[in-house]
Amino acid sequence: MKVFVAAAVAAGLLSAAPAFASADLAKAKNCLACHAVDKKLVGPSYQDVAKKYAGDAGAAAKLAEKIQKGGSGVWGTMPMPANPQVNAEEAKTLAAWVLSQK
Repeated sequence: MKVFVAAAVAAGLLSAAPAFASADLAKAKNCLACHAVDKKLVGPSYQDVAKKYAGDAGAAAKLAEKIQKGGSGVWGTMPMPANPQVNAEEAKTLAAWVLSQK
């Protein structure tokens, strides 16, 4: 029984790790200077982004590109600057995490 409980706890921690890792990655890459999970700051909340792109099969790729290259016009007049410190794999991870914030 103890082995089962330990395995269940370990599985729970491992499945939660990507969410924490992505939040930590967003913090490390300075995304949280302009965005928050649940409220608008300079840019839209991650929850609003997830809602806007819900059901869009190409959303993760679009967001990953926007994270790296920046963009404007989707959320108003404030442009999102390029983030050259974010590599392609990190951008994909961040985009997937943003889209999971419902």
